[in-house]
Amino acid sequence: MPADRIAEQLAFLAEIDALKSVVRQSPLVNRSRRENSAEHSWHLAMFALVLGEDEAVDTGRVIQLLLVHDIVEIDAGDAPIHENHDPAEIEARENAAAERLFGLLPEDQAGKLRALWREFEAAETPEARFAKALDRLQPLLLNTLTGGGTWAENRVSEQQVQERYGPTIERGSAELWRHARELVRAHFNRADTPSS
Repeated sequence: MPADRIAEQLAFLAEIDALKSVVRQSPLVNRSRRENSAEHSWHLAMFALVLGEDEAVDTGRVIQLLLVHDIVEIDAGDAPIHENHDPAEIEARENAAAERLFGLLPEDQAGKLRALWREFEAAETPEARFAKALDRLQPLLLNTLTGGGTWAENRVSEQQVQERYGPTIERGSAELWRHARELVRAHFNRADTPSS
């Protein structure tokens, strides 16, 4: 392998270490702090490995999509689901980030990773739809395990959760949405029950 190719690969790998510094809104289950985007991507890869067994998808490809999907946040930042954002502005920032970050790699690898990122964003393949579903399911699960987490902080209603998470999860896996919907209902039923 040519030395310049390895140097480019190592430069990319060093650069993506910055994903560990992108703090997300979702709390860890133990509530000690908020997760970072690198931890989120790893957790999603594990979701795919564990939950993909009964899905009609290539789990290896889903994992690839999940490992690259948030790399652009190094430059573009995280866009929390419960905040108002200009979609065109986010898309422009993320596209610029994808060009810069994946462009650090040798051309063939840059094209491959950029294509994976675009596939995830487009959500047209079964693998990308499942990956997107997991990307919504993971914070949903964290919120149900942390007393509401970002839902409580942002005063998000059950209906808003259903609308913001449901379609994406259901499009990727109707079975996972059935289970997730029950977690949401149980959470909000507990939240509505006065303490004795």
